[in-house]
Amino acid sequence: MVRRIFAALLVPAVLAGLGGCSYNAENDGGKLKIVTTIFPPYDFARQIGGDKVELTMLVTPGGESHAYEPSPQDITAVRNCDIFICAGGESDVWTGKILDAVGTEDIAVIRMMDCVEVVEEEHTEGMAESVFEAEEDEYDEHVWTSLRNAQAIAREIGRAMIEADEDNAAFYQSNLEEYVGRLNELDGEFGEAVQKAENRVLIFGDRFPFRYLFNDYEIEYYAAFPGCSTSTDVSASNVAFLIKKVKELKIPVVYYVEFSAGRVADTIAEETGAETLLFHSCHTVSKEDLESGVTYEMLMRKNLEVLKRGLGV
Repeated sequence: MVRRIFAALLVPAVLAGLGGCSYNAENDGGKLKIVTTIFPPYDFARQIGGDKVELTMLVTPGGESHAYEPSPQDITAVRNCDIFICAGGESDVWTGKILDAVGTEDIAVIRMMDCVEVVEEEHTEGMAESVFEAEEDEYDEHVWTSLRNAQAIAREIGRAMIEADEDNAAFYQSNLEEYVGRLNELDGEFGEAVQKAENRVLIFGDRFPFRYLFNDYEIEYYAAFPGCSTSTDVSASNVAFLIKKVKELKIPVVYYVEFSAGRVADTIAEETGAETLLFHSCHTVSKEDLESGVTYEMLMRKNLEVLKRGLGV
């Protein structure tokens, strides 16, 4: 609520000091300006647009969109962009305030959740016990974790680029088809790995933002926290349950997610002898990784390798 009030007050104040019309690549011969909230669409746009686009990512490396507060510079960037891409869920509800204020007549807005079929947010911990109550019409936002969804989102981004910058349409189309082809190939590799596994149950001693990915390959899982819960406390009974599952099923790996302290995963590993490995949601990356040129595809390939370890293939 505080973040929403902040955005509501800040946006009009910033816009009051701005003049002129929105930037458009077609009217000044400049690069197509694209603003994204988080890393996945930033990288999709980078792969398709190459040096023909100017990219801005609002949520800083290592940051959480749930805790984001827009700066005056961010609002200006959105106002002047040609394409704006966000998740479209509860974590970036603040984007609606900005878009309502700046106007979208000259901005193509892409909400990733609108590009794919979404599933309801999960509020259990992979157990029979339900410990959270879902709000009505609350959906899982982490649609990009599915390589199949990523392809659909990339195609929508490519379509918007082509429509906004027809002079470079052939360039965008070529890059799009090549990129989607690579993601499709990687999707096939994930499927092959899962088909080889006798046991398709994985353990996360952490949050679990991977429902779309696991749904694609019918992988079962148990997790310490539901979805992308902001809770830092896990009950002793839940930890005991996960330890029991690892022992019963002889699971070799317990996973944790990026920017996590990994304490629950470590506890389970200590009690079972399992290995702990990072499974990356790609939601955000470190500043060092961003500067070194890490990509969504690279992170997903690393996920494939650690998935194989967990599946024992």
